[in-house]
Amino acid sequence: MQKVQKTYTTEFKREAVRLAQTSGKPIAQVARELGMSDTSIHQWRKELAEHGSQAFPGSGHQTAQEEEVRRLKRELEMVKQERDIGNMAVGIFSREKQ
Repeated sequence: MQKVQKTYTTEFKREAVRLAQTSGKPIAQVARELGMSDTSIHQWRKELAEHGSQAFPGSGHQTAQEEEVRRLKRELEMVKQERDIGNMAVGIFSREKQ
């Protein structure tokens, strides 16, 4: 049986981290009250500290650096395909002249 991974909104994550920091309760207790693992809150707190307002970009959204890497990989793939097509054309035309 597969375990279904829960997804949480950006607002929920920020609020959970805020609640864990300001409630005076242990993170494990806050996590239990929210029906989740304390590991998630620890990870969210770390991400929020590292990325600030750009933390939790959401499903499909990426940081500027990740988006640039993705764009460059797509561009590289297109260039490779163009190269392969060019190589095939050269092979075809060189066989016709013989």
